[in-house]
Amino acid sequence: MTQHKIMRSQYRADKAQMLAELAGSGAATRGVNAALVGLSQLADDALRQLWQQAGFSSGCALLAVGGFGRNELFPHSDVDVLVLLPDDVSPEADPALKTLIEGFIGSCWDAGLEIGSSVRNISDCLEEAAKDVTVQTALLEARLITGSQSLFAAFQKAYFATIDAHAFFVAKTLEMEQRHHKYEDTPYALEPNCKESPGGLRDLQTVLWVAKAAGLGANWGALAKAGLATPFEVRQIKHNEAVLRLIRARLHLLSGRREDRLVFDLQTSVAASFGYTPPDIAKDQRAFVRPSEKLMRQYYWAAKAVTQLSHILLLNIEERLNPQSHTVRQLRPLDEDFLDKAGMIEVVSDDLYQRKPHAILRTFLVYQTHYGLKGLSARTLRALYNARNLMGSDFRHDPVNRATFRQILMQPSGLTHAVRLMNQTSVMGRYLWPFRRIVGQMQHDLFHVYTVDQHIQMVLRNVRRFFMVEHAHEYPFCSQLASGWDKPWILYVAALFHDIAKGRGGDHSKLGAMEVRRFCKQHDIGGEDAELIEFLVREHLTMSRIAQKSDLGDPDVIANFAKHVGNERALTALYLFTVADIRGTSPKVWNAWKGKLLEDLYRATSRALGGHAPDVHAEVQERQRDALIELALLAQPFESHKALWATLDVGYFMRHDAVEIAWHTRMLSRQLGGTAPVVRARPSPVGEGLQVLVYTPDQADLFARICGFFDQRGFSILDARIHTTQNGYALDTFQVVATHLTDHYRELVNMIESELGHVIATSAALPAPSRGRVSRRVKSFPITPRVSLKPDEKAQRWLLNISASDRAGLLYSVALVLARHKVDLNLAKINTLGERVEDTFLIQGAALQHNRNQIQIETELLDTLS
Repeated sequence: MTQHKIMRSQYRADKAQMLAELAGSGAATRGVNAALVGLSQLADDALRQLWQQAGFSSGCALLAVGGFGRNELFPHSDVDVLVLLPDDVSPEADPALKTLIEGFIGSCWDAGLEIGSSVRNISDCLEEAAKDVTVQTALLEARLITGSQSLFAAFQKAYFATIDAHAFFVAKTLEMEQRHHKYEDTPYALEPNCKESPGGLRDLQTVLWVAKAAGLGANWGALAKAGLATPFEVRQIKHNEAVLRLIRARLHLLSGRREDRLVFDLQTSVAASFGYTPPDIAKDQRAFVRPSEKLMRQYYWAAKAVTQLSHILLLNIEERLNPQSHTVRQLRPLDEDFLDKAGMIEVVSDDLYQRKPHAILRTFLVYQTHYGLKGLSARTLRALYNARNLMGSDFRHDPVNRATFRQILMQPSGLTHAVRLMNQTSVMGRYLWPFRRIVGQMQHDLFHVYTVDQHIQMVLRNVRRFFMVEHAHEYPFCSQLASGWDKPWILYVAALFHDIAKGRGGDHSKLGAMEVRRFCKQHDIGGEDAELIEFLVREHLTMSRIAQKSDLGDPDVIANFAKHVGNERALTALYLFTVADIRGTSPKVWNAWKGKLLEDLYRATSRALGGHAPDVHAEVQERQRDALIELALLAQPFESHKALWATLDVGYFMRHDAVEIAWHTRMLSRQLGGTAPVVRARPSPVGEGLQVLVYTPDQADLFARICGFFDQRGFSILDARIHTTQNGYALDTFQVVATHLTDHYRELVNMIESELGHVIATSAALPAPSRGRVSRRVKSFPITPRVSLKPDEKAQRWLLNISASDRAGLLYSVALVLARHKVDLNLAKINTLGERVEDTFLIQGAALQHNRNQIQIETELLDTLS
């Protein structure tokens, strides 16, 4: 066995033993720092041996740089080294030296060291550092492994003589801002990078980098001695740093590679390595909490603390680097307790909150009511961080604090930023105790992409924007309604509480209504205002459910919803809140079609509440009249509509608006009675995608055949309205979208019109559904498929509801089951919520009249959904 093989075997054996100890330490963070140092020292020892064996001259040096330079090494991180040469030595001019270096680097790989290497002299280092702040940062942490101490000392002297601490601070803080933006500016991403995301290890490293460059210290203890951090803050930093290091180390171990992302695939296994196990449901009937949720809650709390503390330290370092911008002249009194310090709120004394606990909440009221303030100074942030123990039960029950919090909610501006700042500083969770339970709480439902507290802030932001003139162009109808609303704070309170009971088990809407009722009583909000807030929290899911799952062309649906809402004020509030809530779940969930469904429901219900009892005959006449006006504007021949309209019943006119009726009439007035399918498509008049019209003699498997076509061509169906004319023709309208839809839609329109017509006309066997790849989220958090088959309110037709993880070919698979049992489809509401589907079908057929057939259909659907 060669010497390198012996070294490799020994190195791997020693490393394996260290990793086994690290893997078996559970959730204890005490030994993680020692383990990382041990891995670094193990690599040091191997490198020294290889350096000596290579036979380098005494004038060269081997340096550790980057993370390895910090004397810590994660299980699968690169071993970054720099071969440092004197200025008068160059590998290009000395072939023997070049061969020696190449042999050394090769021997490192042979010995099992995954190194990242560079070869430079001192001048090269200074030149590269001047051009690239990343190189400058890596060299900042350089340490000597072996070789010439005098060369290393000369390098350090030259390097630190050239570094501009202020320029370096600016560069690293800008770099951090860009990095945060890349990772969505939140520590609460569902798959965070524990190194790079906001609140990750990189934030702490940035603090130490800029401090070291400024000569203020190279470790946390040194920063405390320099007065940049308190002993308490240092303890908090070290604890949370150890948590993040342990998570990152476990990610490397479990993935077998350098993996710094807490992806869904690994969250459960990392949680298991921490010793987190599912609760025993037989013994614990409370809300079920996944082990991965326990882990992520711990991660989020650590990342939040790192975000707070690193911000404080960076502000302190900036003040040291720019003392002239933080002089007494820069201070402007705001009131007796607070100062304006270069646009930041500064407390008048470090012990302000200890002397005046009421000033804690008033900080955020001052922030709202003084225009131009950008945030809180380091001194204020530190004072708030150290005042957390003051915010106990007495603080929450104090009438003065309750009055202040109510004032914050009722301010005409600044609420979104104030609430976000209150959450970032942990004040919100300590004052509003139920809120504390949902800070950093994940929602593994394939629907929400934010933690609960972040979702609440998004909804609050969305509601607030309805009342801001500069955002009126985003959702004009919502802004129009909001302009006539007298008490925006009612919606703000509802936003804070609508999901506050998530994760407790039971119906979070009802539990949240109980919480907000208690809040209103404690904060002197009574009468109709309190009733409306409680109604919004309890019913915040109702309007979207009815809009997306019910037949809005049915007058009874509108009448029942109007009765449930009670009055137009509650309807308007619920509509505004519903739009804000759906938009706050995920960027992918909201679309123009859902917006139209909600607006249609709002308008129809508003008419009903205004005393206009649903009159089907009058409604049909109005839509026909508006459709005729559309046709006249399009120069359609006089009375060309009569032949088609004579074959249509009331249900058709109630399910289509005037513009759609006019379009159908134009396309079909000359095509009646033919045997060839008529297919027409156009850009959807509502948002993205295409609207497709199909008119053909009806056939048993028509819906399945159409779904099969769209499935094979990569289209997703958002909505399907199925109608059978009185002369036996299918008149169906589909809203479809596809990832390949572009501005050049004409090619797609032509393709659909020609190819879909051909597919319908042929009697070929239906193709098998495509089996698209299931996303990682669906694999990690599958939901149990559910099927519900119930008669509608009139017991004439049946409502089929399905819930399942989304995948390609799902709707087509459902359609095949219905076709197999000769079930006719009247309406399809396709509701995709992230990566979950909640679809509703209005169906009828002889097979549904027998219990045995019903059970058979439900069983086949469950098999299909699985």
